[in-house]
Amino acid sequence: MKWCHVPVAGHPLLGVADASGSIELLRLLPSEQDTWTLQPCSRLALEKQCLALSLDWSTGKAGRASDQPLKIISSDSKGQLHLLKILEAGPGLQAVVTWRAHQFEAWVAAFNYWQTEVVYSGGDDGLLKGWDTRMPDTAAFSSRRHSMGVCSIQSSPHRENVLATGSYDEHVLLWDTRSLRQPLADVPVQGGVWRLKWHPFQRDLLLAACMHGGFTIINYQMAAGVTVMDCLLNTAFTVSHEFEGEQEAISLSCPLPNSLVYGIDWSWLYFCRLPQTQPSFPGSDPEARTADQDPTLKVADPSPAPSSECLADSDGVGGTTPQNGSKLEAPLQPSAEDKKDGRLPTTGIKICDCDQDLEAADFDINLLATCSFYNRVLHLWKCENI
Repeated sequence: MKWCHVPVAGHPLLGVADASGSIELLRLLPSEQDTWTLQPCSRLALEKQCLALSLDWSTGKAGRASDQPLKIISSDSKGQLHLLKILEAGPGLQAVVTWRAHQFEAWVAAFNYWQTEVVYSGGDDGLLKGWDTRMPDTAAFSSRRHSMGVCSIQSSPHRENVLATGSYDEHVLLWDTRSLRQPLADVPVQGGVWRLKWHPFQRDLLLAACMHGGFTIINYQMAAGVTVMDCLLNTAFTVSHEFEGEQEAISLSCPLPNSLVYGIDWSWLYFCRLPQTQPSFPGSDPEARTADQDPTLKVADPSPAPSSECLADSDGVGGTTPQNGSKLEAPLQPSAEDKKDGRLPTTGIKICDCDQDLEAADFDINLLATCSFYNRVLHLWKCENI
């Protein structure tokens, strides 16, 4: 599932690729008593007897041009890619073109967010491919740099020529799309890389769902005052950096025992600090609050099937010990007062408007979510010092 990053016909729009081989669109609509509902509005079958395996919107970066058509690229279990056009008035789905991209499952398809005629695909045949959707009969490039199936691809929404890919081979590769003969960087991780997500605001942070290896945060700000991203300023860049040994790009690696981490994402909310003189709650003294009222985060006990009571009452440190130097705590625990009305704690902060200057935002707080197989758990994490 992926949200479109711009409203469509005045409403947020969710795209879903499902196991029946279809792409479905759902609108988020206001309902009674300040609640919301997802209303199905369009559905398109890609192919008979196949699974829809991925989808991506063409609007992955801010600043969509008014004349830019809204599109979805999807992949299926027969190795095919499907380009769809969104009829925004409906909204509805219209098939544009379908082509065979891989011999086996096409695990992932993704847009180049800066040039949306270009899409990338990864398959169980171990190939990473690029395509011009105006001439899809022949791949624009094909790479075997990954040694196993390519499962995850995401174009950077912050830098025009940056592409990240992940594979069952337990490597995350960073590419300069102007020179795809070899990767810009190679970061080994523990576990097959099923999902990759760039941070929505911090351009050097990349989140990876590493299946049996838990999840990893990669920071491409390297030591010695030189960053991998600096190399992208050189159009003739040819040197690949291998992150072996100390793995200086890994900000945090967090294994989750007895689980396979498949789903990950950053929070798209960002926060601004309120003045220190402002009370936390009306009529309250911020300095008089007890420790139990502070919106702290604690490590959850990773039981096989934790309930909401288990998550709320867990005081002990479980088996989710982060590696490297960053601080990681979970799950998010509301204060006693917030529990009464179901609110998340927002003491001392406010949510900024999306059109507000990001320099005013507080990036000391990084929220992310993971969901895992076997134990069927969704965690909300707060990461500090990354």
